[in-house]
Amino acid sequence: MIFDCLIIGGGVAGMQCALVLGSATSKAFAANKNIGIVLHQKASHLENALFNNVLGLSAKTLGKDILNDGKTQLTTLYTDIHQIEKEKVIAVDKIDTTYLIKTNKNIYQSKVVVLALNYSKPFTIEGLDEYLIPHQKTNTAKNRIQLKNKDHFIEKGLYCCGTIAGHRSQFAIAAGSGASVATDILTLWNDGNHTKVHDKL
Repeated sequence: MIFDCLIIGGGVAGMQCALVLGSATSKAFAANKNIGIVLHQKASHLENALFNNVLGLSAKTLGKDILNDGKTQLTTLYTDIHQIEKEKVIAVDKIDTTYLIKTNKNIYQSKVVVLALNYSKPFTIEGLDEYLIPHQKTNTAKNRIQLKNKDHFIEKGLYCCGTIAGHRSQFAIAAGSGASVATDILTLWNDGNHTKVHDKL
């Protein structure tokens, strides 16, 4: 299967990126785009999270509930987004102008890849080692990692968001990072015209 955009990682940043992309498929420039997300690349930090300080979330919201509700939200609202579960990405290789994404079960091809993983070691995806650096916004004793990027952009067709992009581990920051990458991709698809998507009554 060939994707126009494949998101790797189903945490806050990855799901937020997918939701914004999904909300734009009614626009002409995104109408026929093939978008996918590989969910839960490795154990999400949401599994044991409790949220009291996030605007829009009720106090005592559990991270594990957000994981489930996010998948349901994607399925219900944006049925064209391909959700890939129970697969682990093991390699990302650039082939000419596209990327080859190898999982433990399948091989996919995508014009754009978004890495939305957490910042914990080990980083087990082959083909990306040249971009790995120590995380710039965490306690060095925790030995976290990130991917070299400039405003989420790694190289043509390759983006990252969330903690792997160098952001701190806060729900609102991760969500904003994922949304930011989505709008960058929409801008790319819209011939460079700066693009954002709002739902209105």
